[in-house]
Amino acid sequence: MKFISTRGGETVTGAQAIVKGLSDNGGLFVPEKFPQVTRGELEAMLEMSYPERTAEVLKKYLDEYDEKELLSACESAYAKFEGDPAPLVRLDDGVYMLELWHGPTCAFKDMALTLLPYLLRKGCDLCGIKEEILILVATSGDTGKSALEGFKDAKGIKIMVFYPSDGVSKMQKLQMGTQEGENVNVVAVKGNFDDCQTAVKEIFASSPDNAKLLANGVRLSSANSINFGRLAPQIAYYFSAYCDLVSSEQIEMGEEIDFTVPTGNFGNVLAGYYAKLMGLPVRRLHCASNENKVVADFLQTGVYDLQREFYKTTAPSMDILVSSNLERLLFEASGRNAELTAKRMSQLKTAGKYEITPEELEYINGTFDGGYADEETSVEAMYDVFVDVGYTMDTHTGCAMKVAVDWFEKHKKDETKMVIVSTANPYKFPQDVLYAVTGNDVKDSFKGIKRLHNATAMAVPKCLMELRDKPIRFSKTVEGKKLFDEVLSFLNIN
Repeated sequence: MKFISTRGGETVTGAQAIVKGLSDNGGLFVPEKFPQVTRGELEAMLEMSYPERTAEVLKKYLDEYDEKELLSACESAYAKFEGDPAPLVRLDDGVYMLELWHGPTCAFKDMALTLLPYLLRKGCDLCGIKEEILILVATSGDTGKSALEGFKDAKGIKIMVFYPSDGVSKMQKLQMGTQEGENVNVVAVKGNFDDCQTAVKEIFASSPDNAKLLANGVRLSSANSINFGRLAPQIAYYFSAYCDLVSSEQIEMGEEIDFTVPTGNFGNVLAGYYAKLMGLPVRRLHCASNENKVVADFLQTGVYDLQREFYKTTAPSMDILVSSNLERLLFEASGRNAELTAKRMSQLKTAGKYEITPEELEYINGTFDGGYADEETSVEAMYDVFVDVGYTMDTHTGCAMKVAVDWFEKHKKDETKMVIVSTANPYKFPQDVLYAVTGNDVKDSFKGIKRLHNATAMAVPKCLMELRDKPIRFSKTVEGKKLFDEVLSFLNIN
């Protein structure tokens, strides 16, 4: 399987795509063609464990990786989870919650980032790369901690995470600031997530910066979902959810289903689209935004416009205006026109907006639609579900629930089964979830955890409670233009 850049000019192997993260011209790597999962292969997945299902999906893309090693890596990665890595919970007739937060950092990013260290290390071996790898990560909260935990003390790899100084929850900041490991570093950046992401991309795109690092035996890579190695494992949980619905006799094999997905950087929902392109019977993908509804507006108008107010919300992982993975969808919608995709990304950078054709929008709307929840309606959705069925969800999943409810209200006769993708443990946002389900407001995160537990009886993750007694290791804040200086300092390069 070969991979090409969304902006043209480069063809690489799967291992090279994972090691590089981004193409030389800043484009994202996509498969040269999408492998297919046959009806027989899907039926065989019914009897498989989650690691086995993941390995089945990954081997379709990463054919240079040894199949037995790939399966072993999947089994090792998901052994770090509490029970089933991706359980499906029935909420009501035809509505299900796919819980993706049973991993070591209580967020859906663990689904890929527990496996990425193997994919990257093996990729380096396959490519004959001997240099030390430095992973740079821009995070809106969850990716940073998951990546730090996945790569801590990994041989031949260092990792550096940048997050917006006032754009993550208190619990997310604590998770990153107390991170263990000799090969890790965390720096807060003045500004929002888009500022972090732009600064990191500029380092990747800078030939002088990369040359200086290579001269000192260091090669850059990424753990964000712009890296195909991050995106590929996420495809698997769409297949797994479908198989669980069939196995539990909720649907017939071949029956189409919908997914509603909290949407920030567009990687999570894009993985569902890739599953559909591989043959999974997915009818529609509903993209749920918070008040930063740039994606929802784009799906309605065909205009992607950054010239708008930025909101800090209680769903900080969705406080994003530049959804990087949307570039991969644009590439497909344009008929894989790399030149046009590159032009649009340039327009976004210089003018802050671009517009697609009516034909392209029609293609996208054939699968995708978008909605959003403001702070009030998200809280209402979380409260209603808690009161009605006793289920507690985090703030990002609350946005998705609101969008799903809106869909059913507009399409009352729609009987297609709906899976809502739940992306974080509620205890990662204890004060906001506590307010949503009880109306009580507390300032301290750990008091919030205690009172949320009293209200819901939901088990508290040990890894979050332990944060209270851990020393803060990382507390530095810098301007975005100083990021490369921080990189050089971390590597002890003059």
